[in-house]
Amino acid sequence: MNHRELLYYCVEILDSYTNTFLSPEDHLSDYLETRGLKDVDATFVSEVFSGVLRYQNVALVVTKPFYNTQGKGVPFSHESLLKVLTYLALFRIDEIGMAHFRRFVRTQDFNIMYKFLNFFTNDANLRSWMKDEWCKLYDVTFVQTTLLSPITRWLPELRELVEELKKKVDARQGSSKKELPLTKVQEFNLTRPRPRSVPLPQPIPKLKKHKPVPKTVYEPPKEIGKLQEKRVENRRAAEGRLMDSSKKQFTCANPNKSVKTEKKLERIRMDADKKLKFDSYKAKPLPKEVMQSDVPIRLNAATIMREGKLFKEREQEIIKKLESLESGAHDPTKFLKWQNEMRQKDLEAELAAVERRRLEGMMSHEDAILARQKLIGDNQKKVEEMKQETKELMQRYLEDRLEEEQLMRSLVEMVLGGRENAKEAKKKLVQYKAKIVQEVNEESKELMRQALEEAEEEMKRKVELIHQIRAMEAAPISRNKLVDFTETAGYRFLNEMSIAELRERLSLLKEQQAEQEESKRTEILENKQAKDRMLMNTLTVISKHRAEETRTRAEQRANSKVRKESTKETLLRNDEKLTALQEKLEQKKAERLELQQKTKTKPSQSSIQHTKALMKEKTKLEERRWSELEKTKKRVSTLASEGVMPPAATSRLAATNGSRLAVQSRPFIMT
Repeated sequence: MNHRELLYYCVEILDSYTNTFLSPEDHLSDYLETRGLKDVDATFVSEVFSGVLRYQNVALVVTKPFYNTQGKGVPFSHESLLKVLTYLALFRIDEIGMAHFRRFVRTQDFNIMYKFLNFFTNDANLRSWMKDEWCKLYDVTFVQTTLLSPITRWLPELRELVEELKKKVDARQGSSKKELPLTKVQEFNLTRPRPRSVPLPQPIPKLKKHKPVPKTVYEPPKEIGKLQEKRVENRRAAEGRLMDSSKKQFTCANPNKSVKTEKKLERIRMDADKKLKFDSYKAKPLPKEVMQSDVPIRLNAATIMREGKLFKEREQEIIKKLESLESGAHDPTKFLKWQNEMRQKDLEAELAAVERRRLEGMMSHEDAILARQKLIGDNQKKVEEMKQETKELMQRYLEDRLEEEQLMRSLVEMVLGGRENAKEAKKKLVQYKAKIVQEVNEESKELMRQALEEAEEEMKRKVELIHQIRAMEAAPISRNKLVDFTETAGYRFLNEMSIAELRERLSLLKEQQAEQEESKRTEILENKQAKDRMLMNTLTVISKHRAEETRTRAEQRANSKVRKESTKETLLRNDEKLTALQEKLEQKKAERLELQQKTKTKPSQSSIQHTKALMKEKTKLEERRWSELEKTKKRVSTLASEGVMPPAATSRLAATNGSRLAVQSRPFIMT
């Protein structure tokens, strides 16, 4: 069998396998039976089919980038063919030899083969990104020995094959171009038109004489040189500051807190511990201002009526209950007593559970504080190590930076030498352009003079026409018309009236409407007074009920508080688990305080001096602020007494001065 048929069968079995659900072995056996392939041909097709399936990812590394970059014009139906050639070139070229590989390539379209092999046999592609992609799939040794070493040995012969294909492509492109005869130009036999008259130029308005171009346009500004000198000075100053900062030790990563910060943190923890009141009521009490000053709560009509209805329903229920007791109903006092006893037992059990949870929570809080203190100690050690590493890295960075700076200076000197030659050429170009502008200005002046003379004549003619039109419009016209208010319009309608009659009827309607409004207003006022009387009666009933309810609730709250305190004391005395938890909690607290005293850090002398300096500056600023405030108030009072400024303006002036001084002093207060 020839090479074309063998390659066709290899591509066909790959294309047909993508559309089946069989295993590779079953599909291979079915295909060989249908095609009748035997012996050497069947062995070659089966080996190529299994090899392409096994190393499909290796072939995709070559085919996918080929379609994305240089595969324009190559149909995607040839992808299986390119995979087979990739497999033969990478894994089987030593076995089949270069002669058979050439025959396989020559059976296909040489244009496609040239594009693919030129891309695939590029040494730069094989040793760079293709090798990296194959190393992601397989081991480096496998890629080097199995994939790269065979094809690199055959690269000279493969490049010769690519050159042979290129000659064929160039020969086809050269033969496709046919030499066509050149087009000869012939003149049309047309009558020549008469020369057109030169059109008159449009009127150009008068323009002011332009100023000559200043000499500074053609000279470089002085600011550029000053800016360049300033840049050099700033650069040197920045390098000096960088060298000074690199010599000093870093102080920004100091994790130790000051004494003032430790005191604030301790105060915050104590406040948080005080807020943990597990025995307090869920409802928040009223503010002290409201309790002391008896501020009345304003109610609207809807709330008053709703609350009055509620209290009336309660009164009806109490009356029905008393009537039922009079008629011989059962008294539930024994049941209520038993119910209160059971509730007391449940309350005791609940209080014991709550106290246990509170103690367990405090113990976990103490454990967390101890763990955090240990973590802080470990972090301090890590910070010291990081400081040492950053110091070494900074030293290396400065050395590299100095080398780069020297290279940049040499480059800048080279660039400045080229700029001087460019400046001379630029000056010559500016002088040439100035000559051209001068010639154009002389021609445009002559044309402008002629156009302005014609525009003046046209303007005189238009002014005369405007004067004539205004004289015609100034003639007087009488437009007065007399009106009689007692006459009708004369259209002969049934309800036709004069203006005087209409005014009389409107006045009568207005009087009738005012009487109706007055009667409606009196009716609304009577309804409102009746409603107010009803609301006052309901308010008296509501106040009586509220007073009684507050008294009963206060008694119940006092009794329940005494009961809870007594039950809590008995629980603490009787429950052994709670006492054991309390003792364990005290031990944890003592351990935490001991560890805190050991790890307590003292502030450095520099930080103490810095804080003292800030406090002195703050006191000076406060004294200056208060002195300025006193001066402004004195000045405002003198202006108000003399009558120069009104009182509102003086108060506004004092407020603005005070706010300005407060803003000035705010940053120092924060520090």
